[in-house]
Amino acid sequence: MKTLLASLLLTILLSQHAPSQNVQTIPLLPPDTAGGMPLMQALHQRHSSRTFTDRPLTAQQLSNVLWAAFGINRPDGRRTAPSARNWQEIDVYVFLASGVYLYHPRTHSLQQIDSADHRMETGTQDFAQRASVNLVYVADLARVSGHSGDEVDLFIGADCGFIAQNVYLYGTSEGLSVVVRGLLNRERVAKLLALRANQRVLLSQSIGHAK
Repeated sequence: MKTLLASLLLTILLSQHAPSQNVQTIPLLPPDTAGGMPLMQALHQRHSSRTFTDRPLTAQQLSNVLWAAFGINRPDGRRTAPSARNWQEIDVYVFLASGVYLYHPRTHSLQQIDSADHRMETGTQDFAQRASVNLVYVADLARVSGHSGDEVDLFIGADCGFIAQNVYLYGTSEGLSVVVRGLLNRERVAKLLALRANQRVLLSQSIGHAK
């Protein structure tokens, strides 16, 4: 019953905030940082899974997974995942059945980018359409300074990997299916998200209920 009510809350929350000039962000529930399985147990059980049902995550689960990915965990604005020189250059885009959103860690909220279901655009495998949530990680090179070339690629790749592992560990703790993916049409996703030339689509990651 609690899961059903939370799923209904998420549906209502997102449907009430369709694109509008008066609505800029959709607040998420505060993350629940007190629960979860012990870390060593989560590491022992962590694995990639490509089987998903069409049951959506609850509003609390969506809040938790985004905070775990790259939310703020300290008063100075630093995050749950490390980033080179504290660039915080990775943006997390959220693809749901109700639309596409940009996660804003500072306000722990979502900004709607598109109101259509574009989950299939996040990968070439058919399970992307079934997964409740698909995250797309985008690097904003405008935030990167002091390094260039291969060094930047190395740091950005590492930063993205930290975020993806946080999602894996949260998903494992919650009993969810999770898989990170590199097969996606980056040009189409960049066009859909209206990215600038100095923004780079990196990876996608599916999260949802296991079959």
